[in-house]
Amino acid sequence: MTNTQLLEFKQMLNCRSQPEHRKPDKQTRKLLLYLFTSTRGGFTRMRIIMNLLEKPYNTHQLAQELDLDYKAVQHHLKVLEKNNMVTKIGEKYGALFHLSNFLEINIRALDEAIDKLDRKMNHKKVYH
Repeated sequence: MTNTQLLEFKQMLNCRSQPEHRKPDKQTRKLLLYLFTSTRGGFTRMRIIMNLLEKPYNTHQLAQELDLDYKAVQHHLKVLEKNNMVTKIGEKYGALFHLSNFLEINIRALDEAIDKLDRKMNHKKVYH
């Protein structure tokens, strides 16, 4: 993942029309930061969300789109679904994933997560 991709994600979020600027509550902010910046899979989960911003996908389609292993995408989708970030419609292989209403309402809060992820990914650890 590059700075360019994170910048594109921010632009995608800013282009989404949102009638009201809703500030997320403390727990929502904390959850988004945890899911997307404090865990090893945060970047992959962010990529999944950004793809789902455009249209619904099933697991196989996302794996192809992101050039990732099917099982890895399946794992991240389960994490996102468990935390009410995505909604699954349908069953088994053909199930489509959409952004949840909860995430749609709080989508602007991803800006902060993207900024933090960008800083984290571009921070070089220096050992003395």
